[in-house]
Parts: sequence; C-alpha cells; structure tokens
Amino acid sequence: MNRISRPDPELTHRLSRRGMLGVAAGATAAALLGAAAAPATAAGAPTATTPTAAGRGRPVLPRGRLGIQLYSLRDKVSTLGFAPVFAELEKYGYDEVEFAGYDQGSAGPITLARLKRLARDHGLTPIGSHVGYYSGDPNAYTFAQNLTKVLDDAQALGLKHIGTAAGPFRYGSTVDAWKRAAEDFNTYGAAARARGMKFYQHNHSEEFSFATDDPGVRLYDVLLAETDPDLVFLEMDIFWAYVAQFRFSQRPDGTPAPFEPLDYVLKQPHRYPLFHVKDGVSDPANPFGYRMVDVGDGDIDYQRFISAVTRLRGHRSAHHWQAEHDNPAESFTFARRSSEHLHSLREKC
Repeated sequence: MNRISRPDPELTHRLSRRGMLGVAAGATAAALLGAAAAPATAAGAPTATTPTAAGRGRPVLPRGRLGIQLYSLRDKVSTLGFAPVFAELEKYGYDEVEFAGYDQGSAGPITLARLKRLARDHGLTPIGSHVGYYSGDPNAYTFAQNLTKVLDDAQALGLKHIGTAAGPFRYGSTVDAWKRAAEDFNTYGAAARARGMKFYQHNHSEEFSFATDDPGVRLYDVLLAETDPDLVFLEMDIFWAYVAQFRFSQRPDGTPAPFEPLDYVLKQPHRYPLFHVKDGVSDPANPFGYRMVDVGDGDIDYQRFISAVTRLRGHRSAHHWQAEHDNPAESFTFARRSSEHLHSLREKC
C-alpha cells in the first residue's frame, strides 16, 4: 500500500499534531471533514434535549472524569493564554485537561510549574499529553529523539499519562515494521512506568488498515499483540475508530472484515485508560464516512459507548473521557456544548 500516492488528509492532520500548540492543522483534513463548517445536527442524533440523552437514570459520565484535549482550543490558548482558557473550562464543568504542547503563543512564555499551578487553581487535573513519536531532527521534541526530556516535562506537570498521536508507521506498513514500532513503544512504556506514568498511543483510522505484506492482518491487531499490556496503553479516538469501521471493514481483496470499535475496549478495558470523545454525522459520500461535528450533534451513540465501558466491574471511574474537535467552528462554544451534552446523558433504566 502506497500511503502517500495521493494527498492524504488524515496524514496531514496527524503530522500537524506532532508540533507544539499553534501549529495549524492540515487544511485538506478540515475541508474533507467539513469541520470548518457550522455544526449540523443529524436527524435523530442524540442531543441534550432528546429523550435518549436526558433521563432519570444514573449519569453516564463518571464524576470527575470529563476532560478536554487542548488541541481543540489551540486558537484560544495561542491568543489568550492558558489562564483564560482554564477559567472557561472550569465554568463549563471540566475536570481534566490533556495537553498538545506547553506553549501559549502570543500570550508569552510559561513555565511548567506555573502551568501546573494554573490548572490546579481552576480545578483541572492535567491528565496526559501528546508528543511526537519520531523525527529526522535529532533535537526534535519526540519520544525517539528526546525521551528523557519528554518524561522530565511530563513528570514536572504531574501527568499520569504521556503519549503520542502518531501512528506506528515509522518503519512502514508491514507486520514486521509494526513489530519494530511495538518494540519502540515498549521501550517508552518501560521508561514511563519507571517514572510512575503510563505511555499511550492515540489512534486515527489508518491504524485499522491491513498489512501490506499480509492483507489478512489488521495492523491494529499487531500493535495490541506485540506491545506489552503492562507498558503500552491506548487512547481510543472513538470518532476515528468509527471512521476506520467505514473505511476498513473489507480487506483489500474485497472480502468482509467487519469490526466494532467498542469490542476492542470490552475485551481489554484495562488497556484503554483514556478516550477521545469526538462526534460525526454519518456521510457515506465523504471519504471518511463522517463529517466531524460538535459532541452531541452527530450519530455516534455515546450513551451506549460510555455506559458499556463504565458498567464493567471496577471500571466506573477507571477511564478518562476527553472531548475533542479537530477544527471547531468556535472552540469555546464547542467546549461548552460538549460538556452540557455529556453531562446530560443518563443510563437507561
């Protein structure tokens, strides 16, 4: 499989996230996802006012476990700084934040100690951070090039999780290539565990594609099998997992290969401490099968998904749910509406 035989909007997006905050996301990805358009509510999609969302049952969202990936608010962070952003998130009822870099653009430099203190002052727990996997630049801020510095910074912030949003494509798309990447991840996981942290990988949809040398093998299954479950954890981006379901439910030869993202979690729930809660309207005409929208405006059934995970014995509060939108029309509005919707969900009696 030639992954760059044509412009790949998902690859553009993935690469854009390796930098620090303030690096713009790929314009192609925004165009294809329809993310720059005003959010649209799908017919029948659960919202804060529909019966599927509101109810008298126990809240679906565990107390103290709602976070947000700050990549969604990078425009506000880079112009206003972290303090005003954290103040807004506190008002919206967020409990946690996941970083995508520690810079605040025109708002000026900030120390990690100050950043940690700001979060705590606004009732927010820094829960994780995305860092690049590798780079050709030996000075790059990535796991492969500067592991010690990456872990030092994470430890200074008091993070319990430190991960990457880069796919394991460093050595290619063959089974052996992913085994090599898994060895890298095991190394990072061991180093993170020695510091009291968990290393994790955040998926896009390409992770669920098939090995170029063995089209019967799904690459994500190689990642799960070849990484040590005590060292390497996963942050499922639920939107991208359902995009993958649309894109990769057939092998390259056309034979069926259906899968359900939720099943991966239910089989190994301990491997998924973090989730990205991102929504999309089903759109078969879109190359990804969905148009990204604000949480609650789409067709992904979060009442079902979150309930299925939190109802597992011992897992009510074992996971962290991070709201995200790659390119929200208005980022504060996205953050507020996502919190309102997720807090409104109730378990079915």
